[in-house]
Amino acid sequence: MTRWVALYARSRGVPVSAAVVAVGVAALAALAETDGSPRLAAFGAALGVAAVSTGLDGHDRALDRTAAFGWPPRRAAHLLLGGAFVAALLLAAGRVTAPIAPDALVIRDVAGLGGSAALGALLLGARAAWALPIGWTGVTLVVPSFDDHWLSRLLTWPVQPAGTTSATVTAVVLGCTGLLAYSWFGCRR
Repeated sequence: MTRWVALYARSRGVPVSAAVVAVGVAALAALAETDGSPRLAAFGAALGVAAVSTGLDGHDRALDRTAAFGWPPRRAAHLLLGGAFVAALLLAAGRVTAPIAPDALVIRDVAGLGGSAALGALLLGARAAWALPIGWTGVTLVVPSFDDHWLSRLLTWPVQPAGTTSATVTAVVLGCTGLLAYSWFGCRR
């Protein structure tokens, strides 16, 4: 079992992705303000999820198809563990330095952007899976939010305050949809 996990991790580039996430979170922790910033949390979650998303598919699809076990549980575990790793590093960085953002906001952003990365892997393939979370967050960071319009609150969910219901619902829907779709169908061929 341990050998299989090590081979799987190496074939998916997990060590490199983990190193990129750790360096990125350390850099964001150095930039953290004393009161926390939803923009910084969204940016950190997007960068971490993008690094994890590069390993959502293997290098040899023919070899993957010959496996004697079902891939959906392993795909789900890969996505969930990657998201937990990103969230844990962001939360731990907030304990060492100034908090990046409230804990609920960090977890919400990682879950929602992780789901968008999984949908990106399904629609665009693993090499371009990073485009959805980075693109959505990039647009969110430059487009002003109009609090009085529901569509604006929906589109800028990563930078909405932690208690915003529409942001939480959007993140949960993206996270669950992405997890289920990627787990069942895998990456684009």
